[in-house]
Amino acid sequence: MKFYLSSMIASMLLGSAAAFAPMSFKGAASTQMFSDVAEDEPAIVMTDDYKSATIFGSQVADEKIRNIAVIAHVDHGKTTLVDALIKQSGVFRDSAQADEAGTTIMDSNDQERERGITILSKNLAVMRGDTKINIMDTPGHADFGGEVERVLNMADGVLLVVDSVEGPKPQTRFVLDKALKKGMTAMVVVNKIDRPATRPEYVVDKAFDLFVELGATDEQTDFKVVYASGIQGKAGDEPDDLKEDLGPLFDAILEGIPAPKCDTKEPETLQALISNIDYNEFKGKMGIARITNGYIKAGQAIALQQPGMKKKTGRVSKLFVFDNLGQKEVEEAGAGDIIMFAGIDDIEIGDTLITNENNGNDAAEPLPPIAVEQPTVRMTIGVNKSPLAGREGKFLTSRMIRDRLFKELDRNVALNVEETESADRYMVSGRGQLHLTVLIETMRREGFELEVGPPTVIYKDNEETGAKEEPWESVEVRVPEEYVGGVVDLFNMRKGELQDMGIEGDEGMSIVKYLVPTRGMLGLRSAMLSASRGTAIIDSVFDSYRPAIKGAIQARDKGSLLSFADGSITSFGMEGAQTRGKLMSGVGADVYKGMIIGIHQRPGDLEVNVCKTKALTNMRSATKGITTGITAPIEMSLDACVEYIAADELLEITPTQFRMAKNPEMGKKSKGRGM
Repeated sequence: MKFYLSSMIASMLLGSAAAFAPMSFKGAASTQMFSDVAEDEPAIVMTDDYKSATIFGSQVADEKIRNIAVIAHVDHGKTTLVDALIKQSGVFRDSAQADEAGTTIMDSNDQERERGITILSKNLAVMRGDTKINIMDTPGHADFGGEVERVLNMADGVLLVVDSVEGPKPQTRFVLDKALKKGMTAMVVVNKIDRPATRPEYVVDKAFDLFVELGATDEQTDFKVVYASGIQGKAGDEPDDLKEDLGPLFDAILEGIPAPKCDTKEPETLQALISNIDYNEFKGKMGIARITNGYIKAGQAIALQQPGMKKKTGRVSKLFVFDNLGQKEVEEAGAGDIIMFAGIDDIEIGDTLITNENNGNDAAEPLPPIAVEQPTVRMTIGVNKSPLAGREGKFLTSRMIRDRLFKELDRNVALNVEETESADRYMVSGRGQLHLTVLIETMRREGFELEVGPPTVIYKDNEETGAKEEPWESVEVRVPEEYVGGVVDLFNMRKGELQDMGIEGDEGMSIVKYLVPTRGMLGLRSAMLSASRGTAIIDSVFDSYRPAIKGAIQARDKGSLLSFADGSITSFGMEGAQTRGKLMSGVGADVYKGMIIGIHQRPGDLEVNVCKTKALTNMRSATKGITTGITAPIEMSLDACVEYIAADELLEITPTQFRMAKNPEMGKKSKGRGM
């Protein structure tokens, strides 16, 4: 198996001091220190803000187990690669069954398939010879970074998947930083090696540079490199010498990823941190955890506890381990394995599973809870109070909405839900706009009717200086050279700071890198796609909190067309209104006064009467002969609506409709969207 760089060369480049120097943790005012850990001593790596810890044991728990997380930037081929691993592990009966399973086996959620991204982390296990490999597929989008942070608590190493053309991207840095700070072994998989413009040497060099920038140790920079094509199901040690299967990747996992370690295997020392929760209508709420120490048996008396909290006691009614794409019921499981168990209904992510035999007198201490970075964007979600409310939804009341939002906290560790001064409105905070809109879309499909406010950023005060700070994002845009001017103009309007600009490869694509306030990123994607005629590829990730910029950031340069009265849109009214701008609603749609029905062609809002009918005469009916010249309305998705609404506007969501309107509580029109 090929090693990219020897430990000696890495030491020369890094220096022994640099390898263990204090590292800045972006996104939180904290500093983290790695110590040189001897192999026979346990080590704790802790962040003082989040008080999380990764514990490395002193003895091998099970040589026949490997626990790996697959991490990467969005669209670099993680899920496709995992699908190929599944198909080549004997999970399916034959090739026909494998073909029937499709190409996105792990992306089973409807929204994941529609959006083409991974939203939720998934667990599975495959066998390679007599060794069990627990694999965790993770999201690549920055908004779902909480899923990555949660899953890394169950892994001993990571497969860092990097595109063979693009190389490391902003989210690559984020996920790799988390893995390295937990002291994990990382293996680089250069994926999509079959692309025509592949440049593996450049990608590996950039990956090594990223390891060095993130303060990796000598051992971590001495990573193995495997070249693969997930879609073809091939891998090799050299980019021009791929085998006919993924055997080299399997071999690299067995050789390069360490077996799980523990301090002790005694039953009374049982410790397992709950990292995920599942629900079964027959078995109830079930916890998913990796056993850090000890072992567990079905029927055993157990307790769940967090540091300083009261114990929740019960018995293991069902015990499972992961087996292929499902679970297999077992009687016992030991340190290093990943389990799913039932028996206690009140399970929370961050609880530690410990023994309660002998009333828990000999039980181990609970582990520090899972640490995740704080949310940066928030929105209000409440009861739909529009004139058209209650026509479609099954769940309409504030109690139903409240119960659903707080239920989401069971699994979504990066989400916060708070009560507000209004009894029918709740403040929901997340990692980004997409993080929140996925939740809203899920609730819409379940039958909820909601009223959603515009996204806003979360400010915080610097503890040392007392200055007000706001979140900033690192943004990278790939765009054809002729559209660079429009992209730069948009960033400058949003108070962005240029970091780098250049030409990438031989494709004539320009790379533009900016630091932009998160306020400026709200609504930017649609404007940038319009400015580049749909050719821009935008990647962003949270960078840090920085001093807040004074004043508003102008994000929308055009106003809205508002309905003048209640009623239904007529073709005659629409024909007159479409000369004022682009309409979002079609003929026959129900509207009400103050509802947004289109985009004005000038700044400022304008009321138009789209419900008027042509006067009857003795020659023809009111609607005859006036359907010519009607332009089709703009199709607005949930994400587009959330990007569009300004500070004085609301979004009404029903199972079949998205309607935007002026917020009646604010009582004044806006000349644009300032944040």
